[in-house]
Amino acid sequence: MKPFEYARAASSSEAVRGFGPGTMYLGGGTNLVDLMRLGVAEPERLVDVSRLPLDAIESVGDRVRVGATVRNSDLAADPLIRSRYPMLARAVLTGASGQVRNVATVGGNLLQRTRCTYFQDVTRPCNKRRPGSGCPAIAGDHANLAILGASDACVATHPSDMAVALAALEAEVHVTGPGGDRIIPLPGLHRLPGEEPERDTVLRPGDLITSVELPPPPAGATLYRKVRERASFAFALVSIAAVLDVGPDEGGGGVVAGCRIALGGVAHVPWRAERAEQALIGGPATGEAFLAAAEAELEQARPLPRNAFKVPLARNLIVATLEELAP
Repeated sequence: MKPFEYARAASSSEAVRGFGPGTMYLGGGTNLVDLMRLGVAEPERLVDVSRLPLDAIESVGDRVRVGATVRNSDLAADPLIRSRYPMLARAVLTGASGQVRNVATVGGNLLQRTRCTYFQDVTRPCNKRRPGSGCPAIAGDHANLAILGASDACVATHPSDMAVALAALEAEVHVTGPGGDRIIPLPGLHRLPGEEPERDTVLRPGDLITSVELPPPPAGATLYRKVRERASFAFALVSIAAVLDVGPDEGGGGVVAGCRIALGGVAHVPWRAERAEQALIGGPATGEAFLAAAEAELEQARPLPRNAFKVPLARNLIVATLEELAP
């Protein structure tokens, strides 16, 4: 590991003031420290923000604000989160081992980087790690990489389970930085690779996540489901966070009054399935409608030879999840 300077910030403003070239923020370190050990990340200076007073989960009117340094275990166990946003609690619990959740923070979870093997191997080319060097994953090991929104420069996927649930809940990320305070909606924090795969998010240099704000719980039923290669700690092959609000129609059946679907494991971002949502709202809450909506969403999928299995997997997961949510 390359030597670095270490500083502990006493406040958010002090952390931002201490940010300069070669600086990175350190939260729980469950991702960053691993990347430093691999030689992928080589910061000249770490500003420790893990002990900032941003560790509260509190009601703010009809909303809930979660501080950026809240540990994942505390988020998943919090009575307010479990009662009002059970989908979020379930997503966090599926996201890592208990030991990792005890250390990882909410802000850091949102900013964790891809687990693409080429990104983590400094002996191999990688446009995300070294822009312009190429993306060997396209012709190589891409079985667990993107089928949606990828580019010729990068087919990596975003690994967070929590971010998928937050995208379906339409949470807001509060940020402070050299340019002042701002609020970034989810989806919206993460970006597709395009020609700049090295840029995971829309954050600017020195920006620090201070909290995540959850809107009032959505109408309808919610569920998070994750398909992975083993029951123990593993990243998603495909995951889904879904909100389904079904009301009665004149014929005595059910009509979809509202729907939100976010997918994980399929893109460089938590993927909001807007085509599927548009296909469903106002229509019948039936298996046939759910299948048609899933197929409409996945028409834009561009799988590679060894991850084409994700297309039917995502389709079946969308349908099964919506059928479970439908009354």
